[in-house]
Amino acid sequence: MALLRVTILSIFLSLSLSAEDSYVSKKLKYPTGTPSALEIMKNVYFVNHFYAFKNYSIDKKRRNVTVIVKKSAGKKPLTETVTRYLNNNYSDGTVQSKDLAIFHSGKNKGLGMLITDYVDNDKSQLYLAWIPALRKIRRFAQPAHEDAWGGTAFTFGDVTLRKPVHETHQLLGKEKFSNETGAITLKRSERRGYLRRIPSTSKKNVGKEVYKVKSTTKFSGWWYDYRISFVDTKTFGDYRVEYYKGNKLVKVLDKSWGGFKGTRDPRALKWGYWYAKDMNTGFESMAYIPNGITKVNDRRLKASKWSEKTLKKIRR
Repeated sequence: MALLRVTILSIFLSLSLSAEDSYVSKKLKYPTGTPSALEIMKNVYFVNHFYAFKNYSIDKKRRNVTVIVKKSAGKKPLTETVTRYLNNNYSDGTVQSKDLAIFHSGKNKGLGMLITDYVDNDKSQLYLAWIPALRKIRRFAQPAHEDAWGGTAFTFGDVTLRKPVHETHQLLGKEKFSNETGAITLKRSERRGYLRRIPSTSKKNVGKEVYKVKSTTKFSGWWYDYRISFVDTKTFGDYRVEYYKGNKLVKVLDKSWGGFKGTRDPRALKWGYWYAKDMNTGFESMAYIPNGITKVNDRRLKASKWSEKTLKKIRR
């Protein structure tokens, strides 16, 4: 009986430790020495969710706005524009963050999404969407991780849902990054309107030291078995993520990062652009954020920005 009590206690402590280890704090300290694979991926999550800032917004200024490009193999590119506002300034122990995205042009014009993430990893995120055709707000169940975000090659797992707890992680070592940051190839005749300033492939990250981390999904029958992340050893920005199914490369996700002058935390980064390609279908997507529209710790943004009231004000 005593042995049974000890065994149950050991299991309880093990589960508690696992839950604590999987949580990514907004006050996560910068690592010292060589971090473990889990620590690396927690810092990658910290960077991608902008926990170095109270709020992070990708606004618009005249025609300077985030452009989403979608291109199927052999087809003309399609574009949409979007603004996005992320609020990390919650300390009630319940809400982790709120994420607001508003589409201003393209197929999803007038659509607004408000996502609430919770401190509890086991609690589903809350999705509220303003449907322009109905002029109403609808509450949705948390989408599947593999669902396409805005019809792109980026999944909800890539953008909001995937957390370090959803995978097991293995550090494969350090190396010099050797890949160009990908981009959609456009014909000269296609570089019009919002596509005029879409960047080409970049070599700016080539030669930088990166951690190489293998992350194996815990979901059974998943669309990928594992992914390989190439993570900057200083900033923890992930330059590239390669997804594999049966050891076959099925998707590539590249990111171009920028920094802010005067910030002490090396992880205080901003997005330049994302690029993804489905290797099976050839479908490509980009999200390009022009210079000058990213703002952080904006005191003018009130908590009421992240509310149903804001969704109802969206114009089609």
